[in-house]
Amino acid sequence: MSSVPADLLYSAEHEWVSGDVEPGSVVTVGITEHAAKALGDVVFAELPSVGDEVTAGEVCGELESSKAVSELYSPVSGTVTAVNEALSASPDAINDEPYESGWIFKVEVSEEIELLDADAYSDHIA
Repeated sequence: MSSVPADLLYSAEHEWVSGDVEPGSVVTVGITEHAAKALGDVVFAELPSVGDEVTAGEVCGELESSKAVSELYSPVSGTVTAVNEALSASPDAINDEPYESGWIFKVEVSEEIELLDADAYSDHIA
């Protein structure tokens, strides 16, 4: 069973969000342990750039693994304020520590959105 931290919010597309999802707040985004396990070993991450506008539910990058290339969706709408540059050299952090050093990008939220809590996400992946 995959770890689903209770202090995070989740999208149906298997991204997690840390922080207050309200306009003006900056949140951190990554993919869940469940998604990382399903992908296999991530070998390359195409990330959005700082300043990019992202839209909830829309593709904003790609993750290439030993199994396939998967689209990366933004769970929130807003402006990218930071990307995890360390993933360029060590994309395996997404598999090794998806909720810590494997974070992917940060977004200044432009509009509120409903996300899943840990219990709802656990039901979603059950």
